[in-house]
Amino acid sequence: MSPKAQADVDSTAINTLRFLAVDMVEKANSGHPGAPMGQAAMAYSLWTRHLRFSPETPGWPNRDRFVLSCGHASALLYSLLHMSGFDLPLSALEEFRQFESLTPGHPERGLTPGVETTTGPLGQGLANAVGMAMAEQMLAAYFNRDGFDLFDHHVWVFVSDGDLMEGIASEASSLAGHLGLGKLIVAWDDNHISIDGATSLTFSEDVCKRYEAYGWHVQRVEDGNDLEALDKAYEAAREESARPSLIAVRTHIGFGSPNKQDTSASHGAPLGTDEVAATKKALGWPLEPSFHVPDEALVPFQSAAEVGTQEEMAWREMFSRYAEDHPELASDFLQRLDRELPSGWTEHLPTFDVEDGPLATRKASGKVLNSIRDAIPYLVGGSADLAGSNNTYLEGIGDFSASEAGGRNIHFGIREHAMGAILNGLALSGMLIPYGGTFLIFSDYMRPAIRLAALMGLPVKYVFTHDSVFVGEDGPTHQPISQLLSLRAIPGLTVIRPADANETAAAWKVALERQDGPTALALSRQSLPVIQQDPEQAAQGVARGAYVVADPTEGEPQLVLIATGSEVSLALGAHALLADQGIAARVVSLPSWELFDAQDRDYQESVLPPGLTKRLAVEAGTTLGWERYVGNEGDVIGIDGFGTSAPHQAIAEHFGLTPEAVAERARALLES
Repeated sequence: MSPKAQADVDSTAINTLRFLAVDMVEKANSGHPGAPMGQAAMAYSLWTRHLRFSPETPGWPNRDRFVLSCGHASALLYSLLHMSGFDLPLSALEEFRQFESLTPGHPERGLTPGVETTTGPLGQGLANAVGMAMAEQMLAAYFNRDGFDLFDHHVWVFVSDGDLMEGIASEASSLAGHLGLGKLIVAWDDNHISIDGATSLTFSEDVCKRYEAYGWHVQRVEDGNDLEALDKAYEAAREESARPSLIAVRTHIGFGSPNKQDTSASHGAPLGTDEVAATKKALGWPLEPSFHVPDEALVPFQSAAEVGTQEEMAWREMFSRYAEDHPELASDFLQRLDRELPSGWTEHLPTFDVEDGPLATRKASGKVLNSIRDAIPYLVGGSADLAGSNNTYLEGIGDFSASEAGGRNIHFGIREHAMGAILNGLALSGMLIPYGGTFLIFSDYMRPAIRLAALMGLPVKYVFTHDSVFVGEDGPTHQPISQLLSLRAIPGLTVIRPADANETAAAWKVALERQDGPTALALSRQSLPVIQQDPEQAAQGVARGAYVVADPTEGEPQLVLIATGSEVSLALGAHALLADQGIAARVVSLPSWELFDAQDRDYQESVLPPGLTKRLAVEAGTTLGWERYVGNEGDVIGIDGFGTSAPHQAIAEHFGLTPEAVAERARALLES
């Protein structure tokens, strides 16, 4: 093909991307046309000349990943997927932003073929991509052997000005530079516009110098429509293996629109009928039909898809040879790909005896992790600079670093928000089980990433320690009150607050076996007694969310004491005091609302009989929400203000979190 003919094909394909996006937004009367119009050439160059993908099998393990961090530009991604041959017909583009369509307003992983992660909240996609690049290095270190590069792919990201303003992007980019993630390549849509107007209103630092300071390889492309310059920049980024890459691409939002290019008017609203017509005229595009896809525009995408498909076939042939030479590793690979836990792993779970004495559930959690670390070699994680306090460190496993990709302990630094999103990226590999730890109070810092993990159904595990006012002297800044309820409010997130060491082991079993969503463990700072119970009873009870830990020695109970976590032993103390006074009580441990609510009614009523209406719940947090379990005739002991700085024994007295205070409230409830 002559240079001019190739240039004509390039121009037609790029404008096809632009106007598919414009027509999608116009038909939906909703969306963001400006970014797709400006990024079209960036995307065309990447997808037709550099990105490795196989549309028939979007989940091919060694594919390149493409993350549209600026998820509001989703119309561009849907156009790319359609033109590249993914299972996304033109009719789906015509249903953009409509009910139950495959083309929602922001990309959703698991819904649209080819979408790698759910994006939209700015900065999240970039941080996910850091996790994806970490996963590529971890998996390569574990599986690759001489002549068998099972994992050797890049993670490509498009980011907007808004992405780079968000704090999470700074957190994640700092860590990526420190770790030397050379397979991570970020193209910045540097269009100088945000919703309120010019980015100069709020954004004046030299971003390229900032990223150089992070330790990134930085390039500039002065014209976002210059395909030759884009190709050279992408190729140079691929050749850089020791540092992540940032390519600053100067683009024009709403490119081609006579009246709205380079203005915020093209950011988040349809161009309008007249402006669409004017833009099509300016770029030499036919006014009709809408959703026009010329045959010649598909050719470069089809060629790229054919190359990717051939590479996938070569990879699968290589894997067949790999399985012959390394059968155990190949079996491990396939087991992970199917999200199967190794057989017999539960035999490594520790049990704890009353004679062992009190143990903080955070420490019990650490013992569990180190007991199963060898049985589950794809369990990876760490904490936000609190490994010693969270007890998240895997002994003898090594640290993941720029020089040691095989380490399984991750030092996230004091970057809770980035940690949450990076965990999502690790989980998106489908071959790692990631966990991350911090104090429960700081779950607020990572809440957006937790919410997205739940939205995507990712099996991420959170280790939230120092779970109540019993943090003590650190005071109200570090004492969670509302955090448990706020986490319970996230659909798809399972929260477990174990009462002792055996419940903690049971909670980890539930968390690790749960593959369809994230799980948060809320663990105590202070030591708790091992409740006198069979570990198997704890395992079954935690798995069902609630169970009876004590009943009257004689007769039927007059009331129920319901508690979670450290307050279960408190309720058991009150149970003994009440028994001495002739009051028969049942004690229920309710470590997980979500798991208990998922049980059938028969089981729920066996734990909380409908006729037993005198119920007293005890939890060292907000009382809001407990009405669902105590009913109209029940009561709740909790904390509806903030905590205070004092030794935890003094705090217990102050807030009425003692066996004596609980027994007194129980008697008052019976008399009411």
